[in-house]
Amino acid sequence: MERLPKRQRQQQLAKALNENPFATDEELTRMFGVSIQTVRLDRMELGIPELRERIKLMAEHSYDQVRSLPLHEVIGDVIDLQLDKSGISLFEIREEHVFSRTSIARGHHIFAQANSLAVAVINEEVALTASADIRFIRSVKLGEKCVAKAYVRSISGENGKAKVEVFTYVGEELVFQGNFAVYRTPNVEKGGDGSANRH
Repeated sequence: MERLPKRQRQQQLAKALNENPFATDEELTRMFGVSIQTVRLDRMELGIPELRERIKLMAEHSYDQVRSLPLHEVIGDVIDLQLDKSGISLFEIREEHVFSRTSIARGHHIFAQANSLAVAVINEEVALTASADIRFIRSVKLGEKCVAKAYVRSISGENGKAKVEVFTYVGEELVFQGNFAVYRTPNVEKGGDGSANRH
């Protein structure tokens, strides 16, 4: 790949990060055919923070508050959340998530990210998974970043279920798909403070 002049490279780097804020410095290194130090310098000159900071900033600015479970119980970092509509979370596969022999992620971690996001997107004090129809499309490896996107497809009645579809990607590649039926509890605040009903 032909090296771009610095100014042109920086413009394209800014555009690439605008289109995919989850891109790592390593991915940018491969994309532009430059060293990781060059990518970091370009980011610093452009005032673009590193990936962890970008995730934190996005999380602070762009979503409703999770109601159905404590935020720390959502597997992965919630990047965007619009209650009863959609949500996005990012989960990095680390040593503790993989089989030691193969460095392939254990399936329950991929499922847990999708399942917890499907529950988090529901606008109720308590929401519980009723059923899940899931499909693992390809194995996920150590160091890969899973971006889960949840969409609320339908909500039936006050005490009914919500149907939530979740797609998990590594880069542009779909790695997991799940259809979740999530029980929505009635509003616990109707009769007094309702604290006896919470768990």
